[in-house]
Amino acid sequence: MLLYKSFPSPQISVYLCPMLKQTLLKATEAGAAVIKQFFEGEFKISNKEGVNNLVTEADHAAEKTIFKVIRESFPGHYILSEESGEIIQESSYKWIIDPIDGTVNFANNIPICAVSIGLEYEGKIIMGAVYNPIMKEFFFAEKGNGATLNNKEIFVSLKTEVATSCLVTGFPYTYLDAPNGPLQVFDRLIRKGVPVRRLGSAALDLCWVAAGRFDGFYEHKLNAWDSAAGYLIVEEAGGKVTDLKGNIYNPYQPGIIATNGKIHEELIKWVNGEV
Repeated sequence: MLLYKSFPSPQISVYLCPMLKQTLLKATEAGAAVIKQFFEGEFKISNKEGVNNLVTEADHAAEKTIFKVIRESFPGHYILSEESGEIIQESSYKWIIDPIDGTVNFANNIPICAVSIGLEYEGKIIMGAVYNPIMKEFFFAEKGNGATLNNKEIFVSLKTEVATSCLVTGFPYTYLDAPNGPLQVFDRLIRKGVPVRRLGSAALDLCWVAAGRFDGFYEHKLNAWDSAAGYLIVEEAGGKVTDLKGNIYNPYQPGIIATNGKIHEELIKWVNGEV
């Protein structure tokens, strides 16, 4: 069990905040235990809409376990999850869940996969947790209280130019045939010698930006469960997150740019073909 101190957020009752945090950590750990149990074992794999858009029985088992933990403490809260969709309740709180972010990696025994859970209150993400139990890395952030990796504070990198940065991205399962799409931006960057990696887990991409391993991340097509936890972790580590045009980030729209803040405006120009 990973232990964390509780820091009440100003938006929430001082009595309710520790309970929310305890439930978030417990649910994340419970889901991660399921991932670890199935990893390198045998499990059924099926395909959702699109090519290589996989779901495994581990996804469903982890989701079921996460739901159980949340409902034990907060049965009236709204839930949005990748596999089950929306479980609508009249509540100011919404749990945004990806039981396994990086399912293709998981299905191929690649240890870059994680549970991702963001907690939204009145339309704002106030807490986020991303846990990769295979690599034993637990990222956590609470609004206004910084970000941690295994309970140690983390910060974004200090790079100041895209040319000297190490970036990470992802590609959608169905290619977006639009100007400055994923392949065009990737081509533009690598032709200038900028290293761009693809790990296959947006939640971990964001956490690795927060930890200073990457200087920036961009992606054209994400869902809320991919980024809800990770984008708060980046911001609380001192980074900046916007949409692809540089506007205030909203996890319910598809595009994202997340950086250490120092290369942000320049990376926006690269992504939009302005350099």
